[in-house]
Amino acid sequence: MENNEDVRNAIKEAKLKQWQVADMYGLSEGNFSRMLRKELPLKKKQKIFAAIKKAKKESRNN
Repeated sequence: MENNEDVRNAIKEAKLKQWQVADMYGLSEGNFSRMLRKELPLKKKQKIFAAIKKAKKESRNN
């Protein structure tokens, strides 16, 4: 099992790219990708899931 698989799956299911979620989260794509290498604490994951939700909503509006 890959680290942060739940986060990666949520990004795929939302039909988003990592850079879109990283932008919403406030990080560069590279830093976001590095952050996902190690399993994250629940609080960080919750912030990422919120960023996914927001990015999904914005991508539908454009």
